[in-house]
Amino acid sequence: MTTRILALVGSLRTGSHNRQLAESAVVHAPEGVEVEIYEGLADLPFYNEDIDTPGNVPSAQALRAAVAGADALLLCSPEYNGTMPAVLKNAIDWLSRPYGQSAISGKPVAVIGAAFGQYGGVWAQDDVRRSAGIAGGTVVEDLRLAVPSSGERFADVHAAKDQEIAATLPRILTALAATSATPA
Repeated sequence: MTTRILALVGSLRTGSHNRQLAESAVVHAPEGVEVEIYEGLADLPFYNEDIDTPGNVPSAQALRAAVAGADALLLCSPEYNGTMPAVLKNAIDWLSRPYGQSAISGKPVAVIGAAFGQYGGVWAQDDVRRSAGIAGGTVVEDLRLAVPSSGERFADVHAAKDQEIAATLPRILTALAATSATPA
């Protein structure tokens, strides 16, 4: 049986290092694990309960359906001004609603990221973990990857070819898949 992990990338930039991490997860997924990168975060309007009615926001419906169909989530977050990017927070907000019907509820969640700074975006990742947990996700706290100095590190090589990434991501994905297979 294949475990389906959906990756949400908190950067919309084409050459994003966090996108590269998600692409690396696709490349380095171990046997029995399939990673898909969700492509619709740019289409989501900012969360507004006034417009969150059945059939009114197709991009939100698509995100919720994609998450519902996944066994686990891999959230890839850069750090913007010391915290998570709005696009990722907005996605979590849409997933947490309607109240009591969170699409993220009970889903195992791992948070990884890359940032230009020397700490690899750990503040942002902590904020993502907190937000995803409050939204109902089962955050797997010990599955972590913070890649510092990503601008230099990935200047000449895609993250998928980085030895540390190639060694670490399969372990993270295997553990995340095992968590998703464990009954709550």
